[in-house]
Amino acid sequence: MDAYDLIIVGGGIGGSALATVMARAGRSVLLLEQTEAYEDRVRGEWIAPWGVAEVQRLGLYDLLMGAGGHHITRHVTYDETLDPSQAEASPLPLGIFREGVPGPLCLGHPRHCQTLFDAAAASGATALRGVRILELEAGPEPRVRFEHEGRARAAGGRLLVGADGRTSHVRETLGIELHQDTPHHWFAGLLVDGVDGWDPELQAIGTEGEFGFLAFPQGGGRVRIYGGYPLSETRRFRGEGGARRFLDAFAMDCSPNNRALVAGRPAGPLFSYINADSWTDRPYAPGAVLVGDAAGWNDPILGLGLSITYRDVRMVSDILKAADDSSALDFAPYGEERAERMRRLRFVARIQAALDMEFGEAARARRRSLFERAAADPGLKAHAFAVMAGPETLPPEMFTEDHRARVLGAQEEKP
Repeated sequence: MDAYDLIIVGGGIGGSALATVMARAGRSVLLLEQTEAYEDRVRGEWIAPWGVAEVQRLGLYDLLMGAGGHHITRHVTYDETLDPSQAEASPLPLGIFREGVPGPLCLGHPRHCQTLFDAAAASGATALRGVRILELEAGPEPRVRFEHEGRARAAGGRLLVGADGRTSHVRETLGIELHQDTPHHWFAGLLVDGVDGWDPELQAIGTEGEFGFLAFPQGGGRVRIYGGYPLSETRRFRGEGGARRFLDAFAMDCSPNNRALVAGRPAGPLFSYINADSWTDRPYAPGAVLVGDAAGWNDPILGLGLSITYRDVRMVSDILKAADDSSALDFAPYGEERAERMRRLRFVARIQAALDMEFGEAARARRRSLFERAAADPGLKAHAFAVMAGPETLPPEMFTEDHRARVLGAQEEKP
């Protein structure tokens, strides 16, 4: 049986990033990935400024930029209750949240994964594709049995890392419970190419009718777009012509520049999924730890999946690098920080979903009221700093029901 310091199950962004960092630190790493090729999963392409700071701390920033990383520097919020000129009058500069970070970083998911997987191998990790996991064991002597290229193999290590996504085999094996909020709305995404006329450094969100949109340019005329719509409209974009109907939904009076998106061409699959938060109380067990979606994820309306993952990787790698061979690995600080981080982000996501992805006259009135009140009291939108600057940058009172009630106004009842 082969022996390693780390056995990482899952060679996506979290697993490959951790493998790269730890291999560079001189640790022996086995990285196991099920797929033979990375596919467009319609998420995992936008890193908030606080996540970019984590990428920099991990020493991976130049790698991602060299792979085509693209910074967005401005943000505009459109809405059916606002004239477009009013919305565009004062775009939010996105370089204000983290020193040395010009704004969010975008990179296509398949390329992002492949870049990190190749970097892990180049750094000395044993990186295998097309792996089928047969058996996992944590505890004092973690080990894994797997099949690769038609041959059964076994490996042992000091630590087993679950970086295997939302349906994590490692999490299930460890018996770590996954909690999940009640779904709020449908969310669909599509990569669009040939987009002429959209500012490549501008991201935007907006709500009109029964549709809320988000747009994140990746450079080179390519934009990742998302749309939210009511849970009752299960079949809205299903079937033949679904991608075209989805693009047509972006034709909004409140955001005239969306016509550039509508005129683009689909460059990947259209996926729809239900938005909800999921989390674990303790993302570790004796001999094992979870990172990224395997440990639970934030409602994608905030787009923080990669930022969460990169902080996970940074914290876990710091603990590993600080421990010598005789040290007991203590992931309690990581678990405590992550629990509070995810609690705060769940809170912000609930507010954002109520604002951007609820529809009808009451929802319009709620947004209009917030726009008017926030002009005199900018603190009503302070919770958004948790998205861009990191949830730890705000005081605890920003994550209370009193703050939620102030933001949403009298029209929204406390849950």
